[in-house]
Amino acid sequence: MTLRTNFNFRQQLHRRTLLKGAGVSMAMPWLSAMESSFGAPTKKTPRRFVAMTLGLGLLADNLNPKQTGREYQSSAYLKDFDDLRKDFTVVSGSSHPGVGGGHRAESSLLSAAPMSAGIPSGNTISVDQLLAKHLGHETRFPSLVLALSGSNSPSYTENGSMIPAESSPSSLFTKLFIADTPADRRHQMYRAREGRSIMDVVADDTRSLKRRVGVGDRDRLDAYFTSVRDLEKRLASSEAWVNKPKPSVDAPKPLDIANPNDFIARQRLMSDMIRLALSTDSSRFVVCHFGSGSGVVPLDGVEEGYHTLSHHGRDEGKLSQLAIVEKAIIDSWGDFLRSLKEVDERGESVLDTTSVLLTSNLGNASSHSNKNMPVLFAGGGFQHGQHLAFNQNKNHPLPNLYLSILQQTGLSAERFATSTGTMPGLEPTKT
Repeated sequence: MTLRTNFNFRQQLHRRTLLKGAGVSMAMPWLSAMESSFGAPTKKTPRRFVAMTLGLGLLADNLNPKQTGREYQSSAYLKDFDDLRKDFTVVSGSSHPGVGGGHRAESSLLSAAPMSAGIPSGNTISVDQLLAKHLGHETRFPSLVLALSGSNSPSYTENGSMIPAESSPSSLFTKLFIADTPADRRHQMYRAREGRSIMDVVADDTRSLKRRVGVGDRDRLDAYFTSVRDLEKRLASSEAWVNKPKPSVDAPKPLDIANPNDFIARQRLMSDMIRLALSTDSSRFVVCHFGSGSGVVPLDGVEEGYHTLSHHGRDEGKLSQLAIVEKAIIDSWGDFLRSLKEVDERGESVLDTTSVLLTSNLGNASSHSNKNMPVLFAGGGFQHGQHLAFNQNKNHPLPNLYLSILQQTGLSAERFATSTGTMPGLEPTKT
């Protein structure tokens, strides 16, 4: 599905014109050191977006309140969220139009590109990468794509190439906060200034290879080569950051969690890293994929593997164990929101300025249904404290929420994927 967008870049173009007029690279990010050259800019609190994505859904009966609107009674999973009630919205009865395929729909989770189990379809840009493409130059890292384990992610480039995730909190901490050695900086500068593209260097081999493969492989090669060029463009835009000191934080470098099944501890540790990245303005657009662990999560009362429990078949024993795992996931997400509320930024909390989404491609993991996706949405300067309940049989387009996020974050988009407008009932906070 082709992404249709229409952006108004008057403000961005003005900034780029100033940079170009000063003889600075067009891709140069805005740095505080430039203020004396261009005059003090209007101080605007940055808008940010974080998506946390699950591979195995959430039990709808335990997540969604029975009542709609603002007077709902908290569900089993939300009973400990009273202090956060005005900071988040529960959305039920929504999904991505034209998206099926069970687990395969994970690739469309943030792009909403239509797909099904039996019909191959191309992916397109995910909402986080669209934001990073147009606004990511303002931070050292245009986006962060993370996972609790493995490298799979729901983040995709415009040509449908998946962006591999970083799953090591210690490596992420080093990337964000540990000063590069002089040799590392020289190497980064060399790469940023290198005029020739890697693909240009191997152009002959590339053309020869493409002649020897079929049409499908040629398309895949084109997508791969395009993603390489996109990476090179980002390297070029990073030149200004090479010699700028990384932020310092009052936190030790974390130790990665050895147990691959300790899902909740991994979630909490990576959430801490995301909070540090946001609060230091190292990046504004973050995706963290929780995935679908198969082992036994070390929680009291849980004896079977997480993936096995998700295919419960309405077995009461499995449902009760699954509820323990999912409640721990939701509670950890709530603690992440609380940690963002504690960070003050120009009189607002980081949660006030950060749209935080928790969702999954599976509305019912047991039946592999992609309808009625679980959605918790917090922060970002919206009026929360409600349960937005749409039709369970004729779902509301979830891309409408993505469009609301895009507009609130600063892009004048008119459409995203299969959206039909912004999400009704979700209004920005009046200022």
